[in-house]
Amino acid sequence: QVQLVESGGGLVQAGGSLRLSCAASGGIFSSYAMAWFRQAPGKEREFVASVSWSGGSTYYADSVKGRFTISEDNAKNTVYLQMNSLKFEDTAVYYCAARSVIAPTYRYWGQGTQVTVSS
Repeated sequence: QVQLVESGGGLVQAGGSLRLSCAASGGIFSSYAMAWFRQAPGKEREFVASVSWSGGSTYYADSVKGRFTISEDNAKNTVYLQMNSLKFEDTAVYYCAARSVIAPTYRYWGQGTQVTVSS
């Protein structure tokens, strides 16, 4: 059973930085794609960034390009989201997700970690 555990959320001032971590277990992650999503109060969950574990290809939402960086540590089965130049509108619960590279949707989800950016 795949399990994802996020950490690293918190309260930060606008312009600051945070790094989120997602520790994965229970799967063969070389054949997985990993992603971060977020959900702000009253809004739908939205895609933030993704990485292909084996190939390292990355994708970003336009709203975070140039500010956020997704990366992976294969040895630790951990995915990171480095968030710089944070804005008030980045406030949300951030979720880690995983899917097999041949699956159309993300099947596995973490419990989420709160990121609050004060203006």
